[in-house]
Amino acid sequence: MSLISSKKVENNVVELLIAVSEEQLQAATLAAYKKNVGKIQIPGFRKGKAPKGMIEKMYGKDFFYEDAVNEIYPEAYEAAVAEAAIEPVDQASVDNLEFKEGEGFTFRAVVTVKPEVKIGDYKGIKIEKNVDQIMAAEVNAELDKLRDRNGRLVSVERAAKKDDTVTIDFEGFMDGVAFEGGKGEDYPLVLGSGTFIPGFEEQVIGHKAGDNFDVNVTFPEDYHVADLMGKPAVFKVAVKGIQKKELPALDDEFAKDVSEFDTLADLKKDLKEKLQSKAEEAAQNEFENKLIDAVIEKMEADIPDCMIAHKANELLNDFAYRLQSQGMSLDVYSQYTGMDIDTLRGNFKESAERQVKIRLAMEKIAELEGVTVTVDELDAEYDRLAGMYGIEAAKVKELVPAADVEQDMYITKAIDLVRNSADVTVNKIKKSAKKADEEEK
Repeated sequence: MSLISSKKVENNVVELLIAVSEEQLQAATLAAYKKNVGKIQIPGFRKGKAPKGMIEKMYGKDFFYEDAVNEIYPEAYEAAVAEAAIEPVDQASVDNLEFKEGEGFTFRAVVTVKPEVKIGDYKGIKIEKNVDQIMAAEVNAELDKLRDRNGRLVSVERAAKKDDTVTIDFEGFMDGVAFEGGKGEDYPLVLGSGTFIPGFEEQVIGHKAGDNFDVNVTFPEDYHVADLMGKPAVFKVAVKGIQKKELPALDDEFAKDVSEFDTLADLKKDLKEKLQSKAEEAAQNEFENKLIDAVIEKMEADIPDCMIAHKANELLNDFAYRLQSQGMSLDVYSQYTGMDIDTLRGNFKESAERQVKIRLAMEKIAELEGVTVTVDELDAEYDRLAGMYGIEAAKVKELVPAADVEQDMYITKAIDLVRNSADVTVNKIKKSAKKADEEEK
């Protein structure tokens, strides 16, 4: 194989003219002959025993060329890409296939390549890091959640109130006809939970055990069952029982029951530390996102649409895999949400574009900084991946090429460099005061 020429035909598009020698072509046609001879019947020869020359004499010298070209193309194209020192980001469009007697053949490959990237000053970026300071109100809110989770239901003989759990029988009718999926018996409904369609729970409030009554509602326009969207319905409801949640006392005994601590004071201290740790983590994530956004703003690159489209497909496939792990296919999810695959893919476009920009920017920074990855660092990363996936490091090496792992490590090192050089102002904010300020706005 030889690269005859490489030229830029438009922005981010390169044309390669590639030659394959007669020797390579003949070796490939021989491979194609061996692959297909068993299926060929020639008069005078047993099936699969006809010589290559006899087949070519009967069907033409180019009989095996198509299979030969398919055999040669991947290696020839990759060698040309390496010689041209380009980085394709899409499949090549191949044409102008020309065979010359005794000289092999030539072909043209047109391919979209990674864009040129320019980036402004990425060191010393000024960034504010806002860290919420956990106050007593947040700790008390967590305690309330613990009490609620450990509360017990007790029956009451009074009219139902918000937050009560009512046990009901119900059946829905549309134009006097019961509809599928609209019936339930002994259903425990927490009033105010928003479990049922809007307007239903509010009409149960005020009723007592033994009451039978109608609930008039209208299904939302975006309801997941097409036949019910925006339609009025009447539910026949019977209240069979009412229970309220009785919360445990907030004392040392409660702390012992719900945690490993012997006192309420120790439980509060632990909750505050955990909440503060989460706040620190959230602040760090927000800080890093703002920092990366600042770097992206300093980048100049004409990004090919195909790079964003490929990333969006990758994100959609990851989403489909997560759905599958939960027992749902992407097709079923699509039907349930009323969104076709193209719409779902479009939902990932914004995230895909940002991820592509991040990678391009950080790759450029890694290049400018001469970032390297040592053998020991690479081995340590394989060990980390092995621990994360619960498999042997040797298996990870089989599944994930070293070049891909190294590239990800370059990105990580570039991000670390930008982060470590940033000019950071840390603001400690009382979360309760911040929430009050936001509510006032």
